[in-house]
Amino acid sequence: MTLSPRARLALRLFTGLGLGAIYVPLVVVLINSFNVSQTFGWPPTGLTLRWWAAVWDNPGARSAVLTSARVGLAATGIALVLGTMTAFAVQRYRWFGREVVGFLVVLPIALPGIVTGIALNSAFAARGIPLGYLSVIVGHATFCIVVVHNNALARLRRMGTSLEEASADLGADIFQTFALVTFPQLWSALLAGGLLAFALSFDEVVVTTFTTPPGLQTLPLWIFDNLFRPNQAPVVNVVAAVLIVMSVVPIWVSQRLSGEPTTGGRM
Repeated sequence: MTLSPRARLALRLFTGLGLGAIYVPLVVVLINSFNVSQTFGWPPTGLTLRWWAAVWDNPGARSAVLTSARVGLAATGIALVLGTMTAFAVQRYRWFGREVVGFLVVLPIALPGIVTGIALNSAFAARGIPLGYLSVIVGHATFCIVVVHNNALARLRRMGTSLEEASADLGADIFQTFALVTFPQLWSALLAGGLLAFALSFDEVVVTTFTTPPGLQTLPLWIFDNLFRPNQAPVVNVVAAVLIVMSVVPIWVSQRLSGEPTTGGRM
C-alpha cells in the first residue's frame, strides 16, 4: 500500500515521539552518570569520572552485580534446557493436550510480574522452602523459559524435518542427527534466546522482590534501595547506566543472531 506524503510524515513524527519518550530518559541517565553534582539535577553542572570509580569501590554494588550475574546465568541455563525440550515436544510431536501445554508454557510472560511473584512466594511458603538463591532462580526461570521456547519454536518451524529424515534414512541415530544436522541449524536461535533471557533476568524487579530473602540483593533491588539515600544519586546513576548497557547489548546481539525481531517483554 502506497502512503501519501502527509501520512508518511505523520508516521515518522509519531515514531520519533515514541522513540524519544523511551530513549531520551535513558540518555539523561547515561549523561548524569558523569555529572559532578550529587543530585539528580539537570543539566549537568560539570563532567567527571569519579562516580564510576566510586561504584567500583562500593562493596554493595559489586555484590549486587555478582548476585544478578549468578541468578541470570542459572536461570538462563535452566531455560535453555527446558525451553528447548518443550519447543521440540510442541513442534515435532503430536499428542493429547499439546496445544494446552504450549499455551501454559508461554503464559508466564503474559502474566503481570506481581501475580507470578505472589504465586511463587505462596508456593515456597506452603512447601516450607526458605527464600534464597534457589527461589530467585526459579522465579526468573519461569519467564526465561518462555523466551528460549519461543526462539527455538520459531527456528524449528522454519527448519522443517526433511534434513533430519534424510539423516535417519542414511543410518544416523537420533543423537547423531541432533549433533550433526539439527543443532547446527538451531544453535544461533538458542544463543539468541539465552542472551535475551539473561538480559530479562538481570533487570527483573517485581518477581525478585517476592522471592528474595532479606540481605540478598540483585542489582535492580540495590538501585531501588539506594535511590533516595543522601549523596547516593551519582552512584545510582552509574549503576543504572551499567544496567542499561548490560541489557541493551545482549538484546541487540540476540536480535542479530535470530534474524528477526525478538519479543519477550513483561506486563
